Amino acid sequence: VLDLEDVKPHEFVRYGLACIEKWANDGDFCAKEIRQNIRIVVAGGDGTVGWVLGCLGELNQNGREPVPPVAIIPLGTGNDLSRSFGWGGSYPFTRKSGIKKTLHRASVGPVSNLDSWHVVVQMPGGEVADPPHSLKAAEECSLDKTLEIEGDLPDKVNFYEGVFYNYFSIGMDAKVAYGFHHFRNEKPHLAQGPLANKIIYSGYSCSQGWFLTTCTSDPSLRGLKNILKMHVKKVNSTEWEQIPVPKSVRAVVALNLHNYGSGRNPWGNLKPKYLEKRGFVEARSDDGLLEIFGLKEGWHASFVMTELISAKHIAQATSIRMEIRGGEWKEAFMQMDGEPWKQPICNDYSTFVEINRVPFQSVLVNG
Repeated sequence: VLDLEDVKPHEFVRYGLACIEKWANDGDFCAKEIRQNIRIVVAGGDGTVGWVLGCLGELNQNGREPVPPVAIIPLGTGNDLSRSFGWGGSYPFTRKSGIKKTLHRASVGPVSNLDSWHVVVQMPGGEVADPPHSLKAAEECSLDKTLEIEGDLPDKVNFYEGVFYNYFSIGMDAKVAYGFHHFRNEKPHLAQGPLANKIIYSGYSCSQGWFLTTCTSDPSLRGLKNILKMHVKKVNSTEWEQIPVPKSVRAVVALNLHNYGSGRNPWGNLKPKYLEKRGFVEARSDDGLLEIFGLKEGWHASFVMTELISAKHIAQATSIRMEIRGGEWKEAFMQMDGEPWKQPICNDYSTFVEINRVPFQSVLVNG
């Protein structure tokens, strides 16, 4: 049992697992058996699970196979990764036999593949203050050169990169998440447990302008259309295509799984005729596609979250390029798998976010 406060996931991969591999290579039969069959159980929320999966991705990059499958004990607020693979939205602490049954399911359960998505942020100088675990500063990353950048580039650009497994979003939902995370960090005694977290989260949804844009705001600043230009590569296509951002949309989400926002399915269960009409295919977690949808004002988002209606369908894509330029906006809010940050933007130069599928898949145990 490893406490992530003491031993980080990358340390276990680079040193702990490496020791087992060394013993196996030296002829230790027991170590070889352990390395071939080891499974990892992560107790935490989506951010923690994604952190571990990202570190295990180093094994693929370095040819250290097999990659251990991951099972989940859901301890977070939304637990959408957990829900998607049958581990539920919360852990039944009242059942004395819960741990034993969970470990048994983790050791014998079937496995499934999960796409992961690489995000590159190119920004004109400056830096992201207090970036989340999932977003790291990078020396240099390259954007897809088949899509030319219009306009001038600044003399200096900074890069950040990361990986997500469930969703990336920009806009009001990320702003609400950012406010909640800062409140939780400042007053952790008030945010203890999923129920308390959800109550606080709901409060932030009502107070951050999600339901009502203040009268002092210029109406032209309300929608993402004013700062966001988006290109995608669609199904079975290698060409970039510009996709219009609907005028009323205040949050754009690129979703990999069926679950978002504590088990909701905002993309919806679409009928075959509608899929054919829009050029979509049935969504899966291992199909190499992201479902892109929009959320409007808070009332629309509320109806989507209660699954009375579907979100505003925008596109399905194998790659996404977002260009953000500020106008009167000084910052945009973004998040990956529930880990939000405040992204500085300016009017003189664009900030780019490019999302591409990681060439290898993660492996999760079905609960």
